[in-house]
Amino acid sequence: MKKRKSHAFGKDVYLLGADSEGTLYWLEEPVWDCNWYWGFGYIETYTNNRNPGNSSDIESHEHFDGLKNIGNQRTNLHTGFLKKFTETPLTDSEIWQLCELMESYYICRDYSDFIFCTGAHYTGNNPVKDLIKNTTEYDRINQVVLPEIFNEVRKILDPESEVSTSYVDGNR
Repeated sequence: MKKRKSHAFGKDVYLLGADSEGTLYWLEEPVWDCNWYWGFGYIETYTNNRNPGNSSDIESHEHFDGLKNIGNQRTNLHTGFLKKFTETPLTDSEIWQLCELMESYYICRDYSDFIFCTGAHYTGNNPVKDLIKNTTEYDRINQVVLPEIFNEVRKILDPESEVSTSYVDGNR
């Protein structure tokens, strides 16, 4: 299986792999949503999965971090990725790097949401909300950190990109 980039419903999509039934799964490019957060990590299948650009609809939509839940078992992204995709164009080193970047995205996204919304949203009145709010940090995460994470993910998935895979075995 080779790396592939396609276009579906106005967005670039990148091939992650196929399951045991041969269904292809694609990762959507990031999108700045509702003028306050990045939408990313969406894995989709399409009505024309071999050529998403000719699809009439999206068949399935799931989140990358859902790979941490296999059946009733909780696992890490790398193990979940290998269980979901029986075939992938990525090397094991690239899978480790992708999982590192995706987990980093989710952590940054949660933190960004927290400092934007000034709390955990259990109530509308967090007594320390003024301490939590940090416009400078929110801007840095959304304008610098997350776009660089997206760029690194593209480098791994884009067939036109030459990427160094120095993170070989996943050991920390």
